[in-house]
Amino acid sequence: MRRLTLGLLCATYVCLSLLVALTLWRNGGGWGAGVAALIGGLGLCFAFHGLIERALETGEIRGDVENIRKAHRILLGQVEALDARVAEMFEIASDDAQRSDELVDEVHMLEDLVERMRRRLDDQGEAPVFPAKLGGDPHQALGLLDTVRAALAENRVDLYLQPVVSLPQRRTQFYESYSRLRDNTGRVLMPAEYLSVAEPGGLITAIDNLLLFRCVQIVRRLSKQDRKIGIFCNIAMSSLGDESFFPQFLDLLTVNRDLASGLIFEIGQPAFEARGSVEARNMGKLADLGFRFSLDKVTDLDFDLQDLARSDVKFLKISAQFLLEELIEIDGRQVLQSLPDLAAEDFTTLTRRYGVEVIVEKVETERQVVDVLDLNIGFGQGHLFGEPRAIKEAVLSEAGPPPIVVRPEAPLRRAAFG
Repeated sequence: MRRLTLGLLCATYVCLSLLVALTLWRNGGGWGAGVAALIGGLGLCFAFHGLIERALETGEIRGDVENIRKAHRILLGQVEALDARVAEMFEIASDDAQRSDELVDEVHMLEDLVERMRRRLDDQGEAPVFPAKLGGDPHQALGLLDTVRAALAENRVDLYLQPVVSLPQRRTQFYESYSRLRDNTGRVLMPAEYLSVAEPGGLITAIDNLLLFRCVQIVRRLSKQDRKIGIFCNIAMSSLGDESFFPQFLDLLTVNRDLASGLIFEIGQPAFEARGSVEARNMGKLADLGFRFSLDKVTDLDFDLQDLARSDVKFLKISAQFLLEELIEIDGRQVLQSLPDLAAEDFTTLTRRYGVEVIVEKVETERQVVDVLDLNIGFGQGHLFGEPRAIKEAVLSEAGPPPIVVRPEAPLRRAAFG
């Protein structure tokens, strides 16, 4: 394009010079004046041509320089983006490596814990006493105990979560965790079934151990997603008082103390009120790490709220049916039978003074929700808000495998029945 422009300019110069020369010749100037005008005109035109060519070259160079600058800016942006991506990948790899090391330590810790527990169970000489509700059939009890031990040994233990919602919004604020065992046919064993033999058979600690490990996995996953949702994890008072179990249990929670805000240990009210000095002291050690407690299986609303506050009990779970059956009317106002001097709607106001929130559980009907809201209760749980659902194994496997809690070859001891 530039060459064509310069060629056209040169042709224009020649034509103009010839026109000037012919004009002078025809006007009597003669050939001498015409030739002089032609040569002078051509010289002047080519002088201007040089200036124009230089201007065109300068403009072209400037365009090339600007294109190079644009390309440099694009390349620099790509390099910066690549550098940021590499730094991010390096940080992720470092976090994964650190998390992997922590998981290995946790699994080793849990394996050591359950190995000690297994040795202690195998060394015990006394026979477990099973409840009479099993029908007095020793074969039935031994068969069920064998099924429970096999489920633990072969990791046929599933984690179920049920939502705990805020009221009246019904937004999920917590989950309660449940363990479910499966026999070799895949049939799910409910707690009421397997706990009847697991407790006298010395397997409650193993079940608590697995449930805790699963809960830690889920809380860690939720924390990575920046979801501020806590999980209630049931633990037997016998586990808190177990001299072999609790030190390792405490070590595991010390490693995971950053998850303390998301893990709440749940204990039955009768067990809590019957706790001994060892259990109380061990609860205090967990509280020192930042972990909180909840009471369920409530049968008496006349709590020692100062004792609850000292023990870091932050939640009370009360059955909807039990709570509503406690309501009576005295002198035209509703009160609770256990607390006749206190208006029913002021019960939660009193517990909150001590830092304790009430959760009404086992809510089954909308009518119960209406009645509960009149009592200013802020949280609810029950099939009306959501049934317990199994957590997919793929989700749990992201945080590493659970430990082996019971060796399948461990022999069953003969049982006594009462």
